[in-house]
Amino acid sequence: MFGRGAPKKSDNSKYYEILGVQKSASQDDLKKAYRKAAIKNHPDKGGDPEKFKELAQAYEVLSDPEKREIYDQYGEDALKEGMGGGGGGHDPFDIFQSFFGGSPFGGKALACTSALFVNQRTKAEKGRGCDASTEGYLGGPLQWDIQEVIALTKCHLLQVQGPDTVTGDIVFVLQQKEHPKYKRKGDDLYVEHSLSLTEALCGFQFVLTHLDNRQLLIKSNPGEVVKPDQFKAINDEGMPMYQRPFMRGKLYIHFTVEFPDSLTTDQSKALETVLPPRASTQLTDMEVDECEETTLHDVNIEEEMRRKQAHSREAYDDDEESHGGAQRVQCAQQ
Repeated sequence: MFGRGAPKKSDNSKYYEILGVQKSASQDDLKKAYRKAAIKNHPDKGGDPEKFKELAQAYEVLSDPEKREIYDQYGEDALKEGMGGGGGGHDPFDIFQSFFGGSPFGGKALACTSALFVNQRTKAEKGRGCDASTEGYLGGPLQWDIQEVIALTKCHLLQVQGPDTVTGDIVFVLQQKEHPKYKRKGDDLYVEHSLSLTEALCGFQFVLTHLDNRQLLIKSNPGEVVKPDQFKAINDEGMPMYQRPFMRGKLYIHFTVEFPDSLTTDQSKALETVLPPRASTQLTDMEVDECEETTLHDVNIEEEMRRKQAHSREAYDDDEESHGGAQRVQCAQQ
């Protein structure tokens, strides 16, 4: 190929070490390693720019079967000399964008709420996989997935025309759809989870499916007791932060504890042997005899408050009707 025989062998382990994988790593192993390390070391997230560049170069070579074969056989120098099309040199941010399809955090639907005409004028760039022949008109209202918008704006200059107007900007209105499980507050996410009394006292472990379908293992620490209405937080599992898309808020888990409706006498005695002792204040028989005995009843406090508010409104209306006439006469006499 070079007219000078086979190239000299050089270091062929550096790229594997950068990604933290074995030389026998599969393509899936390479993807997982690059994904985790690239997000961690992305400059927008406070990572090392040089490390980010090295990760992109290593992944670009090892993810290409032809380049990987040359690298394994002859090392990095052979790629630098031009074998296999060279050893990379592409923009690490382009490699990152290409790997994640624009964003590692998924996306939402975007919608235009007005009738618009979009003129997709070509702005294709060589080597970006854009179709230079694409040009057309779309009538609104429009609705696109965020990934379609990324692909569209990456390859085309969008011009929007409305009736009797000059060419202007395209405006996207985001409509946030409520999720059945997760609630969003700014950069943070909130989720409810119910524990049995046994789990709250003795420990728990469960799997939580995140918005991007990742499976998060949630478990308590040994000896930890979770109280009713207690919150726990997981860092960096919330929503992407404004203007800092590679930094994320917190995921808060609100725990509720389900208590049993009743216990048998034997169960109560068994619990008393393992739970902390009762309060030390004990009443004498004489003190008990001097007290008035009461009975506790179950109550729905929300329903009770609604009933009391309705009763108060009725009482106020009745009072207005019975005293309103006399009040008006008194004011007239003054």
